[in-house]
Amino acid sequence: MTKEIAISVQHVSKKFRLFASPSERLAEALHPFRRQYHHEFWALRDVSFTVNRGEVLGIMGQNGSGKSTLLQIICSVMQATEGAVQARGRISALLELGAGFNPEFTGRQNVMLNGSIMGFSRKEMQQRMPAIEAFADVGEFFDQPVKTYSSGMSVRVAFAAAIHIDPEILIVDEALAVGDAKFQHKCYARIENFKAQNKTIILVTHDIGQITAHCDRAILMSKGHLVMEGKPRDVVDRYIETIFGDDERSAGTETDSGETRHKSVLIDHSSFEFMDNKLIEERRSYCKNEVRFGDRRAEILDCVIESGGVWDPPQINFGDPINIYTKLKITAEFAPLFGFAIKTLAGIELYGSNTYMQQIPVPATKPGTLQKIRFSFSVPLRPGDYFLDVGVAEMDGTVGGSAVDVRRSVAMISIAPIGKRIGFNGLVDFSPSFDIL
Repeated sequence: MTKEIAISVQHVSKKFRLFASPSERLAEALHPFRRQYHHEFWALRDVSFTVNRGEVLGIMGQNGSGKSTLLQIICSVMQATEGAVQARGRISALLELGAGFNPEFTGRQNVMLNGSIMGFSRKEMQQRMPAIEAFADVGEFFDQPVKTYSSGMSVRVAFAAAIHIDPEILIVDEALAVGDAKFQHKCYARIENFKAQNKTIILVTHDIGQITAHCDRAILMSKGHLVMEGKPRDVVDRYIETIFGDDERSAGTETDSGETRHKSVLIDHSSFEFMDNKLIEERRSYCKNEVRFGDRRAEILDCVIESGGVWDPPQINFGDPINIYTKLKITAEFAPLFGFAIKTLAGIELYGSNTYMQQIPVPATKPGTLQKIRFSFSVPLRPGDYFLDVGVAEMDGTVGGSAVDVRRSVAMISIAPIGKRIGFNGLVDFSPSFDIL
């Protein structure tokens, strides 16, 4: 059965003319010999893809990658310099906070205005108004000027208006990130309801969990180019590499179907020697935006994850045992404790422990010593991406000790569901037993 295409983007490019100052813009407009004062900036370059009817497409990319420009062209807010876009069906778009809202109008008045622009009569909008007001849930502010709203209130009203005009295509550009957890949950529940109604959705977000949870397919934008299109899990992995990986390695612009992945070498444990010259900064999983602090009487030189004989793997299968190896150079004598923690990308600590908390005795070390520590466990985490913290501290009677070298978010751990059925909701597998009594 041939799938119906809802949105077709073919070879779209967008050029902007940039001026150093308003006076240069005026000078170019008035110059008798048409002298050019501007320089060209291509926000999009030859972007092509289609979205099928009923599909949820996620779009990812760092700030400045061209995502918002692309959406504005799809919504006919902006015209492409080259190429063409065809959209089949009524589009409702939430492109940015309060986009299209008049700050002097109340929320109710802006909703009425938005509805009239979309072709609805005043009577039709009045019939929808109770549902819109209930979903926005901003109380008496619904009849106050939008200029008095917080950013969260603006997006509540804007999203409520967008979803209650029976769109066939819904486009949401990062705006939901400002809402509180309760409102976000309500919004994504409505998106799931739209999916069930076979409506087309384009979701732009930096929240990789939402991409993998809600999208059927994803694309990755970088510097105006579409660099990858494929399964959400594969696109998320590539996105993480562009943020935390080697800039040169991530800078390519050729479209990737998701099949090309980093290769890891199968080696035995003896290969991780005390005296090898490998540094953590050279590892594939290293996060260059780590936070590091401590007095440095010991320095963490390297940290590497091993699972199934694969060192520094791009992904770890759900439920597999892993080893985290950390190598330190001791520069002063003290009584150390060693620890690690696993966090979500939002910084929520899922687990953290150290040798002091586990009542594992660690002898005092002498200056010049190279120390290797191994933390071992099986992965009980829901497939997704997580940060790893490692640290060494001096025992001072407190649970965490006095920081010597703590490296937070030093590496990325990516858990994949390969070959395993995920039989739970949430982030951690409690592996419960069920007894029918």
